[in-house]
Amino acid sequence: MTNPRYTPLALSLPATVPFVGPETQERQRGVPFVARLGANESIFGPSPRAIEAMAATEVWMYGDPENHDLRHALADHHGVRPDNIVVGEGIDGLLGYLVRLLVGPGDAVVTSDGAYPTFNYHVAGFGGVLHKVPYSGDHEDPAALFAKAAEVDAKLVYLANPDNPMGSWHRGADIIAALEALPEGCLLVLDEAYVECAPEGTAAPVAADDPRVIRMRTFSKVYGMAGARVGYAIGASGLIQAFNKVRNHFGMNRAAQAGALAALHDAEWLTHVQAQISTSRDRIGQIARDNGLESLPSATNFVAIDCGQDGAFAKAVLEALVAQGIFVRMPFAAPQNRCIRVSCGQLADLDAFAAALPNALATARGGKQ
Repeated sequence: MTNPRYTPLALSLPATVPFVGPETQERQRGVPFVARLGANESIFGPSPRAIEAMAATEVWMYGDPENHDLRHALADHHGVRPDNIVVGEGIDGLLGYLVRLLVGPGDAVVTSDGAYPTFNYHVAGFGGVLHKVPYSGDHEDPAALFAKAAEVDAKLVYLANPDNPMGSWHRGADIIAALEALPEGCLLVLDEAYVECAPEGTAAPVAADDPRVIRMRTFSKVYGMAGARVGYAIGASGLIQAFNKVRNHFGMNRAAQAGALAALHDAEWLTHVQAQISTSRDRIGQIARDNGLESLPSATNFVAIDCGQDGAFAKAVLEALVAQGIFVRMPFAAPQNRCIRVSCGQLADLDAFAAALPNALATARGGKQ
Protein backbone atom coordinates (compact mmCIF):
# COMPACT_ATOMS: atom_id res chain seq x y z
CA MET A 1 0.00 0.00 0.00
CA THR A 2 1.31 3.45 -0.85
CA ASN A 3 0.50 6.90 0.50
CA PRO A 4 0.20 10.21 -1.35
CA ARG A 5 3.56 11.86 -1.87
CA TYR A 6 2.98 15.16 -0.12
CA THR A 7 5.37 18.01 -0.70
CA PRO A 8 7.87 18.74 2.09
CA LEU A 9 6.06 22.03 2.67
CA ALA A 10 2.68 20.32 3.05
CA LEU A 11 4.19 17.79 5.44
CA SER A 12 5.56 20.62 7.58
CA LEU A 13 2.18 22.33 8.01
CA PRO A 14 -0.34 21.62 10.79
CA ALA A 15 -3.82 20.52 9.70
CA THR A 16 -5.57 23.47 11.29
CA VAL A 17 -8.05 26.16 10.32
CA PRO A 18 -7.65 29.84 11.23
CA PHE A 19 -11.01 29.96 13.02
CA VAL A 20 -13.17 27.32 14.68
CA GLY A 21 -16.64 28.00 13.32
CA PRO A 22 -19.70 28.45 15.51
CA GLU A 23 -21.29 25.43 13.84
CA THR A 24 -18.42 23.26 15.13
CA GLN A 25 -18.96 24.60 18.62
CA GLU A 26 -22.69 24.00 18.38
CA ARG A 27 -22.09 20.38 17.39
CA GLN A 28 -19.73 19.98 20.32
CA ARG A 29 -22.22 21.57 22.72
CA GLY A 30 -25.19 19.69 21.28
CA VAL A 31 -27.35 22.83 21.21
CA PRO A 32 -27.45 25.96 19.03
CA PHE A 33 -26.21 29.32 20.25
CA VAL A 34 -28.75 31.75 21.62
CA ALA A 35 -26.83 34.69 20.12
CA ARG A 36 -24.25 34.48 17.33
CA LEU A 37 -22.02 37.47 18.12
CA GLY A 38 -18.56 36.22 17.25
CA ALA A 39 -18.06 36.10 13.49
CA ASN A 40 -18.67 39.77 12.58
CA GLU A 41 -21.38 38.83 10.14
CA SER A 42 -24.18 41.33 9.58
CA ILE A 43 -27.00 39.98 11.66
CA PHE A 44 -29.10 42.76 10.09
CA GLY A 45 -29.05 40.79 6.85
CA PRO A 46 -28.61 41.67 3.18
CA SER A 47 -30.57 44.10 1.08
CA PRO A 48 -34.06 42.80 0.21
CA ARG A 49 -33.10 43.51 -3.39
CA ALA A 50 -30.12 41.17 -3.02
CA ILE A 51 -32.33 38.42 -1.59
CA GLU A 52 -34.75 38.84 -4.48
CA ALA A 53 -31.96 38.78 -7.06
CA MET A 54 -30.39 35.65 -5.60
CA ALA A 55 -33.73 33.86 -5.39
CA ALA A 56 -34.41 34.62 -9.06
CA THR A 57 -31.01 33.39 -10.24
CA GLU A 58 -30.90 30.42 -12.60
CA VAL A 59 -28.33 28.51 -10.61
CA TRP A 60 -28.10 25.66 -13.12
CA MET A 61 -25.69 27.94 -15.01
CA TYR A 62 -22.11 28.62 -13.99
CA GLY A 63 -21.32 32.13 -12.92
CA ASP A 64 -19.73 34.51 -15.43
CA PRO A 65 -16.00 33.70 -15.16
CA GLU A 66 -15.14 37.35 -15.88
CA ASN A 67 -17.57 38.76 -13.27
CA HIS A 68 -18.23 41.35 -15.96
CA ASP A 69 -21.36 43.06 -14.67
CA LEU A 70 -20.20 43.19 -11.07
CA ARG A 71 -16.71 44.44 -11.96
CA HIS A 72 -18.10 47.21 -14.13
CA ALA A 73 -20.59 48.25 -11.45
CA LEU A 74 -17.82 48.30 -8.85
CA ALA A 75 -15.62 50.34 -11.16
CA ASP A 76 -18.41 52.90 -11.56
CA HIS A 77 -19.00 52.89 -7.80
CA HIS A 78 -15.36 53.67 -7.04
CA GLY A 79 -14.61 55.86 -10.05
CA VAL A 80 -11.97 53.51 -11.44
CA ARG A 81 -11.62 51.34 -14.55
CA PRO A 82 -12.90 47.75 -14.67
CA ASP A 83 -9.32 46.55 -15.18
CA ASN A 84 -8.56 47.89 -11.70
CA ILE A 85 -11.04 45.40 -10.15
CA VAL A 86 -10.80 41.69 -9.48
CA VAL A 87 -13.65 39.76 -7.84
CA GLY A 88 -13.09 36.63 -5.77
CA GLU A 89 -14.42 34.29 -3.11
CA GLY A 90 -14.32 36.81 -0.30
CA ILE A 91 -11.21 38.65 0.82
CA ASP A 92 -9.92 35.31 2.11
CA GLY A 93 -9.91 33.85 -1.39
CA LEU A 94 -8.25 36.92 -2.87
CA LEU A 95 -5.55 36.90 -0.19
CA GLY A 96 -4.78 33.31 -1.13
CA TYR A 97 -4.44 34.21 -4.81
CA LEU A 98 -2.28 37.23 -4.02
CA VAL A 99 0.09 35.24 -1.84
CA ARG A 100 0.30 32.54 -4.49
CA LEU A 101 1.32 35.18 -7.04
CA LEU A 102 4.00 36.83 -4.94
CA VAL A 103 5.28 34.58 -2.15
CA GLY A 104 7.52 31.57 -2.51
CA PRO A 105 9.45 29.48 0.02
CA GLY A 106 11.58 31.70 2.23
CA ASP A 107 10.10 35.02 1.06
CA ALA A 108 9.59 37.58 3.82
CA VAL A 109 6.13 38.91 4.66
CA VAL A 110 5.26 41.40 7.41
CA THR A 111 2.11 41.67 9.52
CA SER A 112 1.05 42.73 13.01
CA ASP A 113 1.21 40.23 15.85
CA GLY A 114 -2.42 39.30 16.46
CA ALA A 115 -3.81 40.63 13.17
CA TYR A 116 -6.11 38.67 10.85
CA PRO A 117 -4.85 35.06 10.97
CA THR A 118 -6.18 33.90 7.60
CA PHE A 119 -3.55 36.01 5.86
CA ASN A 120 -0.86 34.24 7.92
CA TYR A 121 -2.41 30.89 6.98
CA HIS A 122 -1.95 31.62 3.28
CA VAL A 123 1.61 32.84 3.74
CA ALA A 124 2.53 29.66 5.61
CA GLY A 125 0.81 27.58 2.94
CA PHE A 126 3.13 28.91 0.25
CA GLY A 127 6.28 28.74 2.35
CA GLY A 128 6.62 32.42 3.20
CA VAL A 129 8.31 33.62 6.37
CA LEU A 130 6.17 35.85 8.58
CA HIS A 131 7.71 38.73 10.48
CA LYS A 132 5.46 40.38 13.05
CA VAL A 133 5.43 43.74 14.80
CA PRO A 134 3.38 44.58 17.90
CA TYR A 135 0.33 46.77 18.00
CA SER A 136 0.79 50.31 19.32
CA GLY A 137 -1.94 51.37 21.71
CA ASP A 138 -4.40 48.81 20.29
CA HIS A 139 -3.75 50.15 16.77
CA GLU A 140 -1.79 48.49 14.01
CA ASP A 141 1.40 50.51 13.52
CA PRO A 142 2.06 51.44 9.87
CA ALA A 143 5.44 53.01 10.60
CA ALA A 144 6.66 49.90 12.43
CA LEU A 145 5.24 47.61 9.73
CA PHE A 146 7.01 49.49 6.94
CA ALA A 147 10.27 49.70 8.90
CA LYS A 148 10.20 45.94 9.44
CA ALA A 149 9.42 45.43 5.74
CA ALA A 150 12.56 47.40 4.86
CA GLU A 151 14.61 45.44 7.39
CA VAL A 152 13.63 41.99 6.07
CA ASP A 153 13.13 42.91 2.37
CA ALA A 154 9.46 41.90 2.55
CA LYS A 155 7.43 41.25 -0.58
CA LEU A 156 4.14 41.94 1.17
CA VAL A 157 3.05 43.88 4.23
CA TYR A 158 -0.48 43.43 5.60
CA LEU A 159 -2.45 46.22 7.27
CA ALA A 160 -6.16 46.22 8.09
CA ASN A 161 -7.88 49.59 8.36
CA PRO A 162 -10.18 49.47 10.29
CA ASP A 163 -8.52 46.73 12.27
CA ASN A 164 -9.76 43.28 13.19
CA PRO A 165 -9.78 42.26 16.08
CA MET A 166 -9.54 45.61 17.90
CA GLY A 167 -11.89 47.81 15.85
CA SER A 168 -9.33 50.65 15.83
CA TRP A 169 -8.58 52.73 12.75
CA HIS A 170 -6.26 55.27 11.15
CA ARG A 171 -7.19 58.23 9.00
CA GLY A 172 -6.68 57.38 5.36
CA ALA A 173 -4.51 60.47 4.93
CA ASP A 174 -2.14 59.17 7.62
CA ILE A 175 -1.74 55.87 5.78
CA ILE A 176 -0.91 57.78 2.59
CA ALA A 177 1.73 59.78 4.45
CA ALA A 178 3.21 56.61 5.96
CA LEU A 179 3.48 55.05 2.48
CA GLU A 180 6.55 57.20 1.85
CA ALA A 181 8.45 54.74 4.05
CA LEU A 182 7.22 51.61 2.25
CA PRO A 183 10.35 50.05 0.73
CA GLU A 184 10.80 49.65 -3.00
CA GLY A 185 9.42 46.37 -4.31
CA CYS A 186 7.08 45.81 -1.34
CA LEU A 187 3.31 45.70 -1.84
CA LEU A 188 0.95 46.97 0.86
CA VAL A 189 -2.11 44.73 1.26
CA LEU A 190 -4.63 47.17 2.68
CA ASP A 191 -7.59 45.22 4.04
CA GLU A 192 -10.60 47.55 4.15
CA ALA A 193 -13.24 44.94 4.97
CA TYR A 194 -14.90 47.20 7.55
CA VAL A 195 -14.42 50.58 5.90
CA GLU A 196 -18.16 51.08 5.25
CA CYS A 197 -18.62 51.02 9.05
CA ALA A 198 -15.96 53.67 9.65
CA PRO A 199 -15.96 57.47 9.95
CA GLU A 200 -15.55 59.61 6.86
CA GLY A 201 -11.91 59.88 5.90
CA THR A 202 -10.92 56.37 7.00
CA ALA A 203 -10.61 54.98 3.46
CA ALA A 204 -7.13 55.69 2.15
CA PRO A 205 -7.30 57.97 -0.92
CA VAL A 206 -5.00 55.74 -2.96
CA ALA A 207 -5.02 56.02 -6.74
CA ALA A 208 -6.19 52.75 -8.25
CA ASP A 209 -3.03 52.51 -10.38
CA ASP A 210 -0.65 53.13 -7.47
CA PRO A 211 1.65 50.07 -7.77
CA ARG A 212 2.46 50.14 -4.05
CA VAL A 213 -1.02 49.20 -2.80
CA ILE A 214 -3.81 46.70 -3.33
CA ARG A 215 -7.04 47.38 -1.43
CA MET A 216 -9.37 44.59 -0.36
CA ARG A 217 -13.13 45.06 0.07
CA THR A 218 -15.99 42.67 0.83
CA PHE A 219 -19.75 42.14 0.75
CA SER A 220 -19.50 40.04 3.93
CA LYS A 221 -19.81 42.83 6.49
CA VAL A 222 -22.10 45.85 6.00
CA TYR A 223 -23.69 44.29 2.91
CA GLY A 224 -24.71 41.21 4.92
CA MET A 225 -23.60 38.53 2.43
CA ALA A 226 -20.92 36.62 4.36
CA GLY A 227 -22.31 33.26 3.27
CA ALA A 228 -22.24 34.23 -0.40
CA ARG A 229 -18.44 34.81 -0.34
CA VAL A 230 -17.99 37.91 -2.49
CA GLY A 231 -14.91 40.05 -2.17
CA TYR A 232 -13.01 42.30 -4.50
CA ALA A 233 -9.68 44.05 -4.79
CA ILE A 234 -8.75 47.41 -6.27
CA GLY A 235 -5.26 47.73 -7.68
CA ALA A 236 -3.00 48.59 -10.57
CA SER A 237 -4.17 46.99 -13.80
CA GLY A 238 -1.04 44.87 -14.25
CA LEU A 239 -1.40 43.31 -10.81
CA ILE A 240 -5.13 42.79 -11.27
CA GLN A 241 -4.51 41.09 -14.63
CA ALA A 242 -2.02 38.75 -12.94
CA PHE A 243 -4.82 37.27 -10.82
CA ASN A 244 -6.08 35.59 -14.00
CA LYS A 245 -2.99 33.37 -13.88
CA VAL A 246 -4.02 31.68 -10.64
CA ARG A 247 -7.64 32.40 -9.69
CA ASN A 248 -10.47 29.90 -9.94
CA HIS A 249 -12.28 31.38 -12.93
CA PHE A 250 -15.53 29.61 -12.04
CA GLY A 251 -15.15 30.15 -8.30
CA MET A 252 -17.89 32.76 -8.07
CA ASN A 253 -21.38 31.32 -8.00
CA ARG A 254 -24.05 32.98 -10.11
CA ALA A 255 -26.41 33.77 -7.24
CA ALA A 256 -23.65 35.52 -5.31
CA GLN A 257 -22.78 37.64 -8.33
CA ALA A 258 -26.41 38.71 -8.77
CA GLY A 259 -26.87 39.40 -5.06
CA ALA A 260 -23.73 41.53 -4.80
CA LEU A 261 -24.74 43.56 -7.84
CA ALA A 262 -28.18 44.25 -6.36
CA ALA A 263 -26.74 45.06 -2.95
CA LEU A 264 -24.30 47.54 -4.43
CA HIS A 265 -27.19 49.46 -5.99
CA ASP A 266 -29.26 49.61 -2.78
CA ALA A 267 -27.79 52.66 -1.06
CA GLU A 268 -30.85 53.01 1.17
CA TRP A 269 -30.31 49.60 2.75
CA LEU A 270 -26.61 50.34 3.26
CA THR A 271 -27.50 53.53 5.14
CA HIS A 272 -30.04 51.61 7.23
CA VAL A 273 -27.49 48.99 8.25
CA GLN A 274 -24.86 51.60 9.06
CA ALA A 275 -27.33 53.23 11.45
CA GLN A 276 -28.10 49.84 13.02
CA ILE A 277 -24.41 49.20 13.54
CA SER A 278 -23.92 52.57 15.21
CA THR A 279 -26.81 51.95 17.58
CA SER A 280 -25.56 48.44 18.35
CA ARG A 281 -22.02 49.65 19.08
CA ASP A 282 -23.44 52.14 21.57
CA ARG A 283 -25.48 49.41 23.26
CA ILE A 284 -22.49 47.07 23.55
CA GLY A 285 -20.49 49.91 25.10
CA GLN A 286 -23.26 50.53 27.62
CA ILE A 287 -23.42 46.84 28.52
CA ALA A 288 -19.68 46.90 29.13
CA ARG A 289 -19.95 49.98 31.38
CA ASP A 290 -22.87 48.46 33.28
CA ASN A 291 -20.50 45.63 34.21
CA GLY A 292 -17.55 47.82 35.16
CA LEU A 293 -15.70 47.17 31.90
CA GLU A 294 -14.37 49.44 29.17
CA SER A 295 -15.20 49.14 25.49
CA LEU A 296 -12.69 50.29 22.91
CA PRO A 297 -13.68 52.86 20.26
CA SER A 298 -14.74 50.96 17.14
CA ALA A 299 -14.99 51.75 13.43
CA THR A 300 -16.27 48.25 12.63
CA ASN A 301 -19.38 46.11 13.13
CA PHE A 302 -18.02 44.76 16.40
CA VAL A 303 -16.70 46.12 19.68
CA ALA A 304 -13.68 44.95 21.66
CA ILE A 305 -14.38 44.94 25.41
CA ASP A 306 -11.43 45.19 27.78
CA CYS A 307 -12.04 42.64 30.52
CA GLY A 308 -9.55 44.43 32.77
CA GLN A 309 -7.14 41.57 33.39
CA ASP A 310 -5.01 39.24 31.26
CA GLY A 311 -5.72 36.84 28.41
CA ALA A 312 -6.44 33.93 30.74
CA PHE A 313 -9.18 35.92 32.45
CA ALA A 314 -10.68 37.06 29.15
CA LYS A 315 -10.68 33.47 27.93
CA ALA A 316 -12.53 32.40 31.08
CA VAL A 317 -15.12 35.11 30.43
CA LEU A 318 -15.47 33.94 26.82
CA GLU A 319 -15.87 30.31 27.82
CA ALA A 320 -18.50 31.22 30.40
CA LEU A 321 -20.41 33.17 27.76
CA VAL A 322 -20.23 30.24 25.35
CA ALA A 323 -21.53 27.95 28.10
CA GLN A 324 -24.60 30.21 28.29
CA GLY A 325 -25.11 30.07 24.53
CA ILE A 326 -23.46 33.38 23.59
CA PHE A 327 -20.94 32.99 20.75
CA VAL A 328 -18.16 35.58 20.93
CA ARG A 329 -14.46 35.56 20.10
CA MET A 330 -11.31 37.20 21.41
CA PRO A 331 -7.95 38.41 20.08
CA PHE A 332 -5.14 35.86 19.93
CA ALA A 333 -2.07 37.85 21.01
CA ALA A 334 -1.15 39.72 24.20
CA PRO A 335 -1.90 42.36 25.33
CA GLN A 336 -4.93 42.59 23.01
CA ASN A 337 -6.13 39.21 24.31
CA ARG A 338 -7.26 40.94 27.49
CA CYS A 339 -10.40 41.70 25.46
CA ILE A 340 -13.40 39.83 24.15
CA ARG A 341 -14.84 40.83 20.76
CA VAL A 342 -18.60 41.19 20.39
CA SER A 343 -20.30 41.60 17.01
CA CYS A 344 -23.13 44.05 16.54
CA GLY A 345 -26.52 42.37 16.68
CA GLN A 346 -30.26 42.72 16.93
CA LEU A 347 -31.91 43.84 20.17
CA ALA A 348 -32.66 40.27 21.26
CA ASP A 349 -29.04 39.21 20.68
CA LEU A 350 -27.68 42.06 22.77
CA ASP A 351 -30.29 41.49 25.48
CA ALA A 352 -29.06 37.89 25.72
CA PHE A 353 -25.46 39.09 25.91
CA ALA A 354 -26.36 41.64 28.60
CA ALA A 355 -28.06 38.93 30.67
CA ALA A 356 -25.16 36.49 30.33
CA LEU A 357 -22.19 38.82 30.91
CA PRO A 358 -22.57 39.30 34.70
CA ASN A 359 -22.66 35.54 35.22
CA ALA A 360 -19.67 35.08 32.91
CA LEU A 361 -17.65 37.66 34.85
CA ALA A 362 -18.61 36.07 38.15
CA THR A 363 -17.57 32.64 36.88
CA ALA A 364 -14.25 33.97 35.60
CA ARG A 365 -13.61 35.62 38.97
CA GLY A 366 -14.24 32.33 40.74
CA GLY A 367 -17.90 32.72 41.57
CA LYS A 368 -20.81 30.53 40.59
CA GLN A 369 -23.49 31.08 38.02
